[in-house]
Amino acid sequence: MDTTANSGGLRPAAEAGDVPAPAHKEFPWVSMAWFGALLVGLFYTTVYDMVHEWFNTEEMGHGLFAPVIAGYVIWQNRDQLLQTKLNPSWLGLILVVGGFLSMVVGIRGADFFIARMGFYIALVGSVWTLGGTNLLRAVWFPLFILLFMIRIPLFIYTQITFPLQLLASRVAEVLLTAVGIPVLRDGNVLELPSQKLSVVEACSGIRSLMSLSMLALVYGYLFDSKSWMRWVLLGLAVPIAITANALRVTLTGVMSEVNTEMATGIYHSVEGFVMWGVALTALVLAHQAVNAGYRRWGARPPQPA
Repeated sequence: MDTTANSGGLRPAAEAGDVPAPAHKEFPWVSMAWFGALLVGLFYTTVYDMVHEWFNTEEMGHGLFAPVIAGYVIWQNRDQLLQTKLNPSWLGLILVVGGFLSMVVGIRGADFFIARMGFYIALVGSVWTLGGTNLLRAVWFPLFILLFMIRIPLFIYTQITFPLQLLASRVAEVLLTAVGIPVLRDGNVLELPSQKLSVVEACSGIRSLMSLSMLALVYGYLFDSKSWMRWVLLGLAVPIAITANALRVTLTGVMSEVNTEMATGIYHSVEGFVMWGVALTALVLAHQAVNAGYRRWGARPPQPA
């Protein structure tokens, strides 16, 4: 019998009269559209408020890109997804109902995080219901990316931002002193010869921390085939974002000594874009450094005994 080679090895060539392998069940586009419309209808108020926040709150500007990126990842892997063997499970409806109840509790209790997480839970439940664990496993990464479209709880947000403000102030104090600019720090307030600079909540770095974290995951997915690299880059994004923000505060202090107006307005915004570019460059360099280390120490072939 003739044989043909494929990626899985050698297999018998197809002969006349052979019965073709059964194709997977057609992808449930109609059911997906129905569940999608149902989710939008049930969670309309929650989704509307969430989208409104993306366009009007600086800290959540990255949320607008989360569904776009998740959709792109799914589209890029559409051929693989269409070949996924589906095993629909009614257990997913437990998450759908639980998500709806979470939304009700969140709205009644004025807790927007619980309400928005309810939408996310119902979305995951819908995928589980329609495609089962196989589909859920296939799309876990884009589903994880969608978490970035939800703002973190307020009590956690306040617990993070103030320490970040203090850290940025301390680092700026050390760096400004090192370059010869006298500074007196009182908490998150830096008193310079020209003026006082307050490292307010908007300058805590939480915005760049969240956006750079999402970008690190996407960058690792697009430019590296090693799945563990995404999480390494996610971990590296935290110190990179914090350092970049501290440098931004320092740069603001230096520029304010040149001209006090350069600490506000368009100048301050330009500084933000510059430091964002610095953080992104640092992330790319960190990726190259980790890969270099992996090639040198982690990817060596086993030595013969």
